[in-house]
Amino acid sequence: MLGFDSPWVFYLLPLPILAYFLIPRARQQQAAVRVPFYNELSALQQQTNNTLARRKSRIAAVLLIWCCLIVAASGPNWIGDPISLPTSGRDLLLAVDLSGSMEIEDMQVGGERAQRIIAVKAVLNQFIPQRKGDRLGLVLFGTQAYVQAPLTFDLATVQRFMREAQIGFAGEERTAIGDAIGLSVKRLRERPGNRHVMILLTDGQNNGGEVKPIPAAKLAADNNIIIYTVGVGADEMAVPGLFGSRRVNPSADLDETTLKEIANITGGKYFRARNPEELMQIYQLLDQLEPVEDKQHTFRPQQALFYWPLAAGFIASVLLALTLLPWSMWFHRFTNNALVDEKQL
Repeated sequence: MLGFDSPWVFYLLPLPILAYFLIPRARQQQAAVRVPFYNELSALQQQTNNTLARRKSRIAAVLLIWCCLIVAASGPNWIGDPISLPTSGRDLLLAVDLSGSMEIEDMQVGGERAQRIIAVKAVLNQFIPQRKGDRLGLVLFGTQAYVQAPLTFDLATVQRFMREAQIGFAGEERTAIGDAIGLSVKRLRERPGNRHVMILLTDGQNNGGEVKPIPAAKLAADNNIIIYTVGVGADEMAVPGLFGSRRVNPSADLDETTLKEIANITGGKYFRARNPEELMQIYQLLDQLEPVEDKQHTFRPQQALFYWPLAAGFIASVLLALTLLPWSMWFHRFTNNALVDEKQL
């Protein structure tokens, strides 16, 4: 369906006609032209008729240009059929740790050793596009916690923000798990419905921020927010030394006790992700979560069309300008110069 953003602009269409009749014409006094030869009257009459025809065509072209400008200024657009947004889904917040320890290379991605954050991105890159109908949000935390993407149906944007996230965006010296939970609670409790979900991915322990994880978890439980906690990192890895490689536990700083308690308080579950395959298992429970009812929203996609009448008016202006150029004078001058050059030769 065709629509206009500013239909009132069409009231300006008769403006040139009103100006033509209302504005007084300029008075000109010219000397009469005498034609001494009677046989030239017919040629003069024909020339006058041609001049009047050209004048009428130019006036028509100017009116056409004016109409094109008016149509373009009215903001024409094509309105598509109504599209209904999903009326139910899950409010799901992803809280991802971006502290410096997420750079440890103890994960396997594509058969090669990779950093923990790379493994998390690889899994989330597959998970996020599959959550059509869910409202997804992204919270990044390190020394501080902040909302990178609010709850939205725009999964492509959330996926891009997660893909572009880098270590140090939120500070890399400490891990503010409690602040991340508190910020997520603030976002989720404003949503309609009585059940919301948060997935917390970290590889360390709470050693920063102003909010402790357990009080924040209790606040989440009071607001019917379920938290699934994920401890990321391998149990052992080989580290080269002076006398050959030795086995170490790269996840020694992982506070599993606190993560399990957070999950228990909120009615969630704790997962241990030693590799990307185990990390994928936490998403199998999402299909069992209750959808959140929301008000139905519809929208009609619009496509701007103003450039079509604007282009038509521009082309008509160029053609009109070409007709006003003194082509005959240039032609005669070129012909006379050619004849002079020929006589000189």
